[in-house]
Amino acid sequence: MIRTWLDPLPLIAILRGIRPEEAADAGRALSAAGFRVIEVPMNSPEPLESIRLLSSALGDHCLIGAGTVLNIEHVAQIAAAGGRLIVMPHADTAIIAAAKRAGMYCVPGVATPTEAFAAIHAGADAIKLFPAEQLGPTVLKAWRAVVPRTIPVLPVGGITPESMAPYVAAGADGFGLGSALYVPGRDADDIGRRALAFAQAWKLLGHSA
Repeated sequence: MIRTWLDPLPLIAILRGIRPEEAADAGRALSAAGFRVIEVPMNSPEPLESIRLLSSALGDHCLIGAGTVLNIEHVAQIAAAGGRLIVMPHADTAIIAAAKRAGMYCVPGVATPTEAFAAIHAGADAIKLFPAEQLGPTVLKAWRAVVPRTIPVLPVGGITPESMAPYVAAGADGFGLGSALYVPGRDADDIGRRALAFAQAWKLLGHSA
């Protein structure tokens, strides 16, 4: 179950734009801060090589995978690189099915209840509320009244340590973290400091980290 990876700290690091030569150091900094889930979006430079290096460096300690997965062919390539997680900005049920056939976790992006339930029925392990800035805590609260509690709901888009509280109050189970955590060129020390700030903010909301 994906909760095995999310329960220690349900924050997914999104390393959009990272280069392979930076990947291992960034991964170690995130792991040291308590992160257990890391994704490299497929529109990054040489994403499969970064996934391979992260998987090699962190072994079974972290769940490594790809984001912005837009076609079925990528699923096998990501698995071959050592990735075990498929994250999408949309709810393409064919990609979800391909990920599950490959024995991988899948977190599709959804923006409506129709998309959310289609993704869940296709086998999604969690759903990504995207874009969170557009949907907001009010929408999430309404969704949580009908989305099964067994399915983690993770807002993604514009999340900062300061903005997490209203989403958690509305029922968020965790978050995907982008530019507030990583942008291209940010060194491992800076990534580590930002990761710790997110982990501490989660803990202050009443959760263990």
